Amino acid sequence: MNDEFKGKSGKVKVMYVRDEEGGQKPNPRTGKGGRPAARQEENRRSGPRSTRNNEESGRPRTARGDDAGRSRGPRDDSARGRRSDRDDRGFSDSPWRTVSRPPVAAEADAGDEAASSKPVIDPELIRRQRQEETRVYGENACQALFQSRPESIVRAWFVQSVTPRFRETLRWLAANRKAYHVVDDAELAKASGTEHHGGVCFIIKKRMGMPVAEWLQQAQSKDCVLALEDVSNPHNLGGIMRSCAHFGVKGLLVNDASLLESGAAVRTAEGGAEHVQAISGESFAAGLEAFRKAGYTIVTTSSHAGTPLAQAALPAKMVLVLGQEREGLSDSAFQQGDISLSIGGTGNVESLNVSVATGILLAEWWRQNA
Repeated sequence: MNDEFKGKSGKVKVMYVRDEEGGQKPNPRTGKGGRPAARQEENRRSGPRSTRNNEESGRPRTARGDDAGRSRGPRDDSARGRRSDRDDRGFSDSPWRTVSRPPVAAEADAGDEAASSKPVIDPELIRRQRQEETRVYGENACQALFQSRPESIVRAWFVQSVTPRFRETLRWLAANRKAYHVVDDAELAKASGTEHHGGVCFIIKKRMGMPVAEWLQQAQSKDCVLALEDVSNPHNLGGIMRSCAHFGVKGLLVNDASLLESGAAVRTAEGGAEHVQAISGESFAAGLEAFRKAGYTIVTTSSHAGTPLAQAALPAKMVLVLGQEREGLSDSAFQQGDISLSIGGTGNVESLNVSVATGILLAEWWRQNA
């Protein structure tokens, strides 16, 4: 039979375990014989200690009065030893055994220790992972990405209206335990960082730029590579990738491969980003030189000088070099060209948008070499 006792503080619980054999078992601490069960019950109910217990203690009982509050002198070791032989109620050979439970504070410390044993996420690791990821949004862009490289998807968001068209994507995400969320338009705008999300957004692992040497090993006999010097506007990059996919140009030599996977660039490409590959060299000039040594013709562009496009014969293997609209190609890049081309027009504007000029030039290469 088990009884439970709580102290005044409520923090320490004491459990008394009584011998079921009538209290005849010797006390494990003193080695003395146990009391009969009837006498134990009488002592438990009566409360005051017996005269024999007072004699065993080696000192008379003091009355609970004025003397109770006085400070007591130090006890000798023998008295302390005799006192330790008794239980909390003064019975030296009681059949009740006390078991103290740990206080609440100790339990809290144990909980803190268990919490501290959980793995700690390294902020530096999270930062590196974020650098390796990018957001892609837009229905056509996300459909093309899923068809091309679904394993790169980390997380996805959809609005309810587009889910019927992404039924296969949703099944694949669920089967591969990829997190996805069906949210409202405002929540998707927060996740994608733009209001022009097209109803869907993916977080994906970025692709790395392919080294020039690796590209040259698998290049075909007819190969047009586009080289972009300091072109960083995502909408221009998206339009260029869309034109490349349309005219069969698969390689883009760029300074920073991650620019081709920005959300706005991929959205503007309307799926064309999945049909081109970023190429990187030790530097932009070093990349051009490597292509020249491999037999490619370096073709530069200019709005003021060069062979008119309608009169030029474009080689089957060439690198078409374009620069930013405002300043065009740098002098060093322009001087590396084997052929310089210009696009004729009325002259009412100084030059064409770089993505528009790219489309015109690639269309002519496709016409001559397709």
